[in-house]
Amino acid sequence: MGTSLTEVGSRLAGIMFIWGTIQQLFPQIIRRRIETFWNRLENYFYPYVEITIDEFSSGINNEIYNHVNNYLSTKSISNDAKHLKAEKFKNIKSCAVILDEGESTIDEFQGAKLCWRFHKETLRDDSQGHNSLPIEKKSYSLTFNQEYREIVTEKYLKYVMEEGKAIEFKNKKQRIYCNDNNGDNYYTRWYGMWKHINFEHPATFDTLAMDPKKKEEIKNDLVAFSEGKNFYSSVGKAWKRGYLLYGPPGTGKSTMIAAIANFLNYDIYDLELTSVKNNLGLKKLLMETTSKSIIVVEDIDCSVDLTGKRKKKKKEENSDDDDSDSDSDSDSDSDSDSEKKKSSKLTLSGLLNCIDGIWSACGQERIIIFTTNYKEKLDPALIRRGRMDMHIEMSYCKFEAFKVLAKNYLRIETHDLFEEIQRLLEEVNMSPCDVAEYLIHKNTSGGPEICLNNLIQALKEAKEEAKEKANQDQKETKEEVKENQDSREAKENKKLPAKLVTTSYGRLKKLFKKSVPYLSS
Repeated sequence: MGTSLTEVGSRLAGIMFIWGTIQQLFPQIIRRRIETFWNRLENYFYPYVEITIDEFSSGINNEIYNHVNNYLSTKSISNDAKHLKAEKFKNIKSCAVILDEGESTIDEFQGAKLCWRFHKETLRDDSQGHNSLPIEKKSYSLTFNQEYREIVTEKYLKYVMEEGKAIEFKNKKQRIYCNDNNGDNYYTRWYGMWKHINFEHPATFDTLAMDPKKKEEIKNDLVAFSEGKNFYSSVGKAWKRGYLLYGPPGTGKSTMIAAIANFLNYDIYDLELTSVKNNLGLKKLLMETTSKSIIVVEDIDCSVDLTGKRKKKKKEENSDDDDSDSDSDSDSDSDSDSEKKKSSKLTLSGLLNCIDGIWSACGQERIIIFTTNYKEKLDPALIRRGRMDMHIEMSYCKFEAFKVLAKNYLRIETHDLFEEIQRLLEEVNMSPCDVAEYLIHKNTSGGPEICLNNLIQALKEAKEEAKEKANQDQKETKEEVKENQDSREAKENKKLPAKLVTTSYGRLKKLFKKSVPYLSS
């Protein structure tokens, strides 16, 4: 064995000597031709190419490394790999099993076989002396036959990055953000204008109390939006969609937002308009939002007065007939406008520009949701189609929604009392929130019958209250009509003596002309 190694070493030394002699004696052109021939000879016996992907590039985290890490975490690791490791990061839901140092796995793509190998090297910074901490240099190497070079560089690496992004998005933890109301301070300068916590709301479309047909329609619309990148690009429209949720309090508007976020795995940005100083501040906030997110403005009719200028114009048009009144109104309006400018410079025009103007394209794949209890109070320009593409009415609890609640709270799908509850829900308006309150097991020893009977009793009481209120309203309406009629009659009675006087004077004048014609002139 020792003799053979000695022979190999002596031959290599001879080759190196010959190569050194060639470099000294032969011209550069001949050396290049010899190098080309040598490379071809080397490629013939070892026709493989290796691409190295380091964790850090020029001191900056390499995105390709992270995408490769995510991609390989979902691939079936080769049975030959004996050393694996499990990792879990703070913003990732599940742990990933990946290759350990020196291990490799095989992947296939369009007929090409590719070998991934993980490398880890521990380095020390000698300039820091003995106190220097060890530095781990991690990397992946991709080895493949050179005949697949074009496929790997132009297609495979792009495929790995896209799959890695999708896996990262699928496994990431959702977050809910709120805008900072302190303006320009230390936190906003260093950490941005949004604060966040993990979003862990359990609401889904399966547990949402709503008519199944309407839920299916909303889900189909959301799927079409999330898969519509090419469509929105082809029609020249920003990749966004607006939803208006309106209805009485307690009908599940906030729960609907949570269900949409969980369905699409999007982050939520809860935008508080009262904390936005002006239009520029709103633009800065939207610039810091990410793609695949939901921007929510709850109770937009109560947030800020976005219709003040329109109301002022209407008042001025209605007061043109009275000069004195118009002067006083204009003074009061100017004072109120100056006070509004001091308190908030956020305008309806600025909001519209951000959600549907040029600034609406500052992020892709975003959903904008407005909620309100009173749809009629909102400016028509704010909720027109194209801005709020889908208007979703969150109505009172009906029987289909009740069955969802009964399944969620009582774990039952049918019961003898359902028929009576269905009849009462058609006659009484009760929000899903109130219905759910009666279905909660307050007494652990009781069964579903207790909860259902409590709900029936509450519906009957609500029915009686609705009847009493209707009778009271009818009575008040009759009294109001009678009062209006009495006031009109009183006005007519006040005008009656003047009419009589006018009529008597006309008759006397006619009689005077007939009796004394020569004095009538």
